[in-house]
Amino acid sequence: MIRRVFWSIATIFIVGSSAAASDIRRVVTGLDERNHAVVLFDSHISLKQDSSVISSTNFWITDSTPPSLSKQDSANRPIGVSPPDNGTKFRLVEFAPLDSATEAKLPPEMIMKGVNHPPEKGIPVKHPMMHRTRTLDYAVILSGEIDMMLDDTSVHLKQGDVIVQQATNHGWVNHGAQSCRILFVLMDSKEP
Repeated sequence: MIRRVFWSIATIFIVGSSAAASDIRRVVTGLDERNHAVVLFDSHISLKQDSSVISSTNFWITDSTPPSLSKQDSANRPIGVSPPDNGTKFRLVEFAPLDSATEAKLPPEMIMKGVNHPPEKGIPVKHPMMHRTRTLDYAVILSGEIDMMLDDTSVHLKQGDVIVQQATNHGWVNHGAQSCRILFVLMDSKEP
């Protein structure tokens, strides 16, 4: 099994390219009272079904920039699509294949309804999976393929591709035969 290692602040995440949802291991490090590096959390995290086509989980959430280091597990707190004001959100999203019949039945603005603090400006979204956040997002396609819709175009992405998304209208639509996993780091940004 091929393994990839991604590092973010004090969080280490290891995923196999064919790992099942229950195989997601999250290791969070921190400092003890003697200022020694220790493991604060080492556990498996499952994806939660958000809709018929999306499953996700949060690995870490911060409330400030630069972030405070914490010994509290911030991953399970309720939060919308966006990170907190001045904060960050480290997450994994899995997009199931979407056939045209299911796509036609998706509720309008399905994802946009979950966006907390959207940008003040911008044109309306044109697809249920499309949304716009006031964030700078880094994304890595871990497995599968997906189309990233923008206002006037679409970009086909494959495993290993990376995306830097800067507060634009965008939507993720998987017209392939296999699920697509994307690792995201979302950071609150200035108003575009």
